[in-house]
Amino acid sequence: MHRRRRTALALSAATLLAGPLLTACGSEARPGAAAVVGGDRIDVATVQRQASDVRSAQRTSARSADLVKESGQLNRAKLHGLIFGRVLDRAAKDAGVSVSRKEIQQVRAAATAQSGGDEELSTVMLEQRWVAPGQIEEDLRKEVQLPKLAQALGVDLQTPAGQEAVGKALTEASKALHIDVNPRYGSWDDRKVQLSTYKAPWITQVTAVQGQPEAGA
Repeated sequence: MHRRRRTALALSAATLLAGPLLTACGSEARPGAAAVVGGDRIDVATVQRQASDVRSAQRTSARSADLVKESGQLNRAKLHGLIFGRVLDRAAKDAGVSVSRKEIQQVRAAATAQSGGDEELSTVMLEQRWVAPGQIEEDLRKEVQLPKLAQALGVDLQTPAGQEAVGKALTEASKALHIDVNPRYGSWDDRKVQLSTYKAPWITQVTAVQGQPEAGA
């Protein structure tokens, strides 16, 4: 039963320790930055804090040892998520898309009901997405943004053509942000919209779900 709940949410919500110096914008040094996105820093401390919150949640799980072992790329995953979120924000803004707190709460309520409750949702998000309880709403925000972005582009995210169109919009937004990543984390791939050292294609990380409440409804 627990596995069925986890699988259901995966279908319905299918979603580095850095050196001290990041060189961005030519030779300009950005001490303490894990990445610079659109001229704004993502600090190493921010990445580490998010990873630490996940580790703390993992330690309370009966599967603690397995979860830690499975999430060996946790710091990279967190940096990827922070960068991807900003790329999605830019693509949404370019398309005239905005997201309300009510919409996020609607998606969370649907995910909670489908997974069997708040505790079960937290378990699924932790185990499948490496998301701590306090990070759930920010993660689910993408569940609202992506379908609305697709809608603004006049495409269906459930189709290959729609995914290609949204992927193109994300790539354009990524290029516009001139993303620079601390080399210890790898580099950012505008075409794939992901860290070169972390395999997390956007379409498998976050997929719109038919049957969820329409964003803005």
